[in-house]
Amino acid sequence: MFRLPYQFVVLFVLCIANFAVGRLLLGQDIKPVVAATVIEAEVRAGQRVVGTVKPLRTSRIGSALDGRVLQFLVDEGQMIRKGQTLAQLRTKTLEIEQAAATAELQLALSRLSELENGSRPEDIAEADALMQAARAAAKNADSRLERMESLARGSASSLGELDDAKERADAARFALKANQALLQRIQEGPRKETIAQAEAQVELQKQKLELIKDRLKKSTIIAPFDGFVSAEFTEEGAWINRGDPVVEIIQMDEVEVLAPVTAEMVVGLRNGDVIRIEFPEIPNQILTGKVDRIVPVAAAQARTYPVYLRLKNKFENETPMLLAGMLARVDIPVGQRKKYPLVPKDALVLNGNDRSVFVVEYDKNDRSNGAATGVVRKVPVELGVALDERIQVIGEIQAGDFVVVEGNERLVPNSRVKIVTSKKSANQ
Repeated sequence: MFRLPYQFVVLFVLCIANFAVGRLLLGQDIKPVVAATVIEAEVRAGQRVVGTVKPLRTSRIGSALDGRVLQFLVDEGQMIRKGQTLAQLRTKTLEIEQAAATAELQLALSRLSELENGSRPEDIAEADALMQAARAAAKNADSRLERMESLARGSASSLGELDDAKERADAARFALKANQALLQRIQEGPRKETIAQAEAQVELQKQKLELIKDRLKKSTIIAPFDGFVSAEFTEEGAWINRGDPVVEIIQMDEVEVLAPVTAEMVVGLRNGDVIRIEFPEIPNQILTGKVDRIVPVAAAQARTYPVYLRLKNKFENETPMLLAGMLARVDIPVGQRKKYPLVPKDALVLNGNDRSVFVVEYDKNDRSNGAATGVVRKVPVELGVALDERIQVIGEIQAGDFVVVEGNERLVPNSRVKIVTSKKSANQ
């Protein structure tokens, strides 16, 4: 059997290995990145103060009614959504009252409808018949009175019967007038005032029913906004009075950082200023907030002014990154303005308390598929104040340098890169 010499086999393996390494260095090791230019701008140096994270809103949700808690549906720490049911009071009594009020409303509506429809033909016919009978009786009484008056002229004994005839005739005429008035009233139907009273009664009953419905609605206690349950004040089966707290809710999609700022520092702040904030518990995050409001009254003993910064919160598996009560390190810009280099926030590579950027060093005449290529160097930096979406940096970096803003998480020192996009700053 033919065998290759040992030296030849070793030489062949080394060639293959060198070829593979060369292929890796020449092609596959070039990483596409997005770069941005380092700019220089006048900013004030930062002075650090310690603040505290607070919820954007804290609300104690109370009961609007007296009642017994039928269901208590949330737990402390639970994330909730606007409109979600927090607790349900017993409503059996209210449901009975609602049924009775509904029946009374139907009765009032029926009475109003009867009045609005006017008199029935049968009632008019009956009143007309009574009137005709009264007219006939009156006519008969008048005739009898005439006869008695003729007889009474010649006989004194007939005077008593004449008086009786006059009384019957008067009574018959009065009865006729009464029946005529009755017929006219029935023909004309109910008066406007009577219908108005019936309408008012219907409206009154509607409002009584709406009041019961409102109480039924208030017996379901709901969340007024998205947030988290921070405290519980009752439980199922407990009796609560109107105004008693049920739960406390905090809103955390945005948070506030309360920072005590001295008078020398606060005079340079304005609402809307962008401020850099660091949190010891999350060192790998660089966040900025905006000055939301400055309280113009100093704390009595510390002589500092409360400054509220607002910033967006982030969530992971419904858990907020920033928690109420967290310590915040706030860099307040103070002093005279000086020129400093600034980089986009995305250029910063964070590793615990280490901060760095990758600066691209390339030959402008070297092109690969139409894109600039080069090698990156890792530059440790210290951070200063924020200016819009950029951060002041202190280190071996200067205006005009290109820093990697996308793809930097895959880089190591001396990595070869290809700049596929170059971002310009609006501040240049």
